[in-house]
Amino acid sequence: MIPDYIPLAMINALAYCPRRFGYEFIQAEMLLNEHVVEGLLRHQGVDLGGTEWVREAVQQRLVYVWSERLGLAGFCDMVEERDGALYPVEYKKGRPGKWKSDHAQLCAQALCLEERTGRTIEQGAIFYFAARRREEVLFTPQLRAEVEQLAAEAHRLAAAGLLPPPIENRAKCRDCSLHALCMPDEVRTLRNAEPQRRSDAEH
Repeated sequence: MIPDYIPLAMINALAYCPRRFGYEFIQAEMLLNEHVVEGLLRHQGVDLGGTEWVREAVQQRLVYVWSERLGLAGFCDMVEERDGALYPVEYKKGRPGKWKSDHAQLCAQALCLEERTGRTIEQGAIFYFAARRREEVLFTPQLRAEVEQLAAEAHRLAAAGLLPPPIENRAKCRDCSLHALCMPDEVRTLRNAEPQRRSDAEH
């Protein structure tokens, strides 16, 4: 069955790698390793929900948002309101990295918030536990357009129901928690050998 809504976290997976999205969303596969477990434990305090005042800001935790236009739904770890401005905050276990998939997930949250509230959200932040600091993220027209394209592609892949092939980015593959399940090097080797096998069979 084709889903009406794609979880916001899957925008992160798709921005990182379509095959990762295929495993996590289409096939509902996930490997529990030390990095995944640590991330779940780190989120326990955040996922309690509730509202509090902190330094002249109202902080709402675990806020459910959705976008009918994009077909996205999920939770913001935190939404701050300060001086009339809304400010989504996402929590991640590691450090700021060279891959910007976290930015896409945060921007997707902002687009959902904008649709629900009718208010423009200019920026948000990602708090990285390992670095103990926030990384500010501006929701530029380019980032917004990227998220809209990712949302459309997520629905297309979900409708197709097929696992995408490995990407040609070995650095991403090396850093991926699903590496042992995906086996990208082995799949690439088999795919590259297929034309030769066909040629040999024809002769």
